[in-house]
Amino acid sequence: MRPMRIMSKKEPFYISIQTKLLMVFLMTTMIIFGVNIYMYFNINKTIVNIDKVYESNALLNELQSNLTQVHRNMESFLDTKDTDAIEGYLRGGQEYQNKLEELNGDILGDESMIVEKNIRNMSKRYLEITDNAIEAKRGRNVVKYKEYYEDASELYGFINSYIYSLNKQKFEDNSNKYEILFSSLKYSEIVNMIILCMASVLSITLIILLTREIINPLKLLAEAADEVGKGTLEVELSEGGPHDEVGIVTNAFNQMVGSLKNHIEQLKESMELESAMKEKQLMMETHLKDAQLKYLQAQINPHFLFNTLNAGAQLAMMEDAEKTYQYVQSVADFFRYNVKKNNDVVTIREEIELVDNYIYIINVRFSGEIHFKKSIDKELINVQVPSMILQPLVENSINHGLRGIEWENIIELSVYRESGNICVSVRDNGVGISAEKIERIMHSKLSAADLKDATSGVGLDNVIGRLRLFYDREDVMEITSAGENMGTEIAIYIPLEA
Repeated sequence: MRPMRIMSKKEPFYISIQTKLLMVFLMTTMIIFGVNIYMYFNINKTIVNIDKVYESNALLNELQSNLTQVHRNMESFLDTKDTDAIEGYLRGGQEYQNKLEELNGDILGDESMIVEKNIRNMSKRYLEITDNAIEAKRGRNVVKYKEYYEDASELYGFINSYIYSLNKQKFEDNSNKYEILFSSLKYSEIVNMIILCMASVLSITLIILLTREIINPLKLLAEAADEVGKGTLEVELSEGGPHDEVGIVTNAFNQMVGSLKNHIEQLKESMELESAMKEKQLMMETHLKDAQLKYLQAQINPHFLFNTLNAGAQLAMMEDAEKTYQYVQSVADFFRYNVKKNNDVVTIREEIELVDNYIYIINVRFSGEIHFKKSIDKELINVQVPSMILQPLVENSINHGLRGIEWENIIELSVYRESGNICVSVRDNGVGISAEKIERIMHSKLSAADLKDATSGVGLDNVIGRLRLFYDREDVMEITSAGENMGTEIAIYIPLEA
């Protein structure tokens, strides 16, 4: 297969991929941002103009409302001389004058402007007449305030008519202007959408053009890597690619492929050497298995052993040797339990019976030196537990706690409830155990010498491991010792729900 080569344009200086991508992002962002700013100001300007279309109508409506308020307060005061009426008149008159200032006061050629000037002038005259009517009323000049009232009412009608006419005319003009602006807004939206689409197309084009230089070498590198993954090592990428991370990876890829070829050649040689060594090792293992098989065949069959012991017990019973019968029978029961229960689930009762047999056998051997005490909650002895978990604890107490002491040998077995668990405790009054060794036992870090001391073949490490597997929890055993010659207690915690 011909080597695959990347033909890339050389760059005069190094630019990282991150910098290139940042440049692409900034360019496209500036384009989109500029278009959006233009669209925002264009549409906002049109909306502002639309909002101002009916301002003149709103002014005329407020002016007419203030005029009506002034006239009614004047009438109310002339009729009743009410204080609230004069206050409303003065307040309304001030508001009306303020609104008048917003009307045109110059003479212009536009008809609506002329009407605004007329309304302004008539309104000022109207306010002068109403003020005179109020003053005449206060002076109790009936003839004068009636004349002023009639003049004000007449002028009020003219002003209202002018305002209504001007408002109607402006509403028609403003409606036409509103339609023009609204059409312009729709047109602006269409134009802006076209501009935005063009800007998006331009941004996409720039992204494609600027990222092609990054993507194409990566594609070729990926294809070459895929060929290597399929087992084809005749792949070579040309050097002098882009001066960025891709170029660095390309050169490293070439070195990797070359190193891989050399490694495979070395591996073939080592595999041939290893194959020859394995053949020798297999021959040695075969010989070792043959030796182990012969050793196992030479061992005493346990069934034959306890059957023989049973025959001895029956013989002792026929000869009226009750102690010998009891001893041989206990040994037979002990071996029978080991053979039948080694991998079974048993009850606490059966475990205690095994311990009783074991203590009996030991006391026969050691002339009754072991004083065995029991404190058993009989409601708990039918709970099932893994087999061979108590006898190793008792054996450990005898071998490591009581052996060689000069005081009375005592072992206490207790079964009781504690914090939702069944606690099975084996306590001795022996030499105790160091904290360091307790730590090694609980973390399965016993030395070869420690493991060799387990005479039963089932040591504490084995018991802890089986309990943790059986109950799927770590806190299954606790070992405590108060100090040297202060004894040791090993407590097993069995969940009640188990």
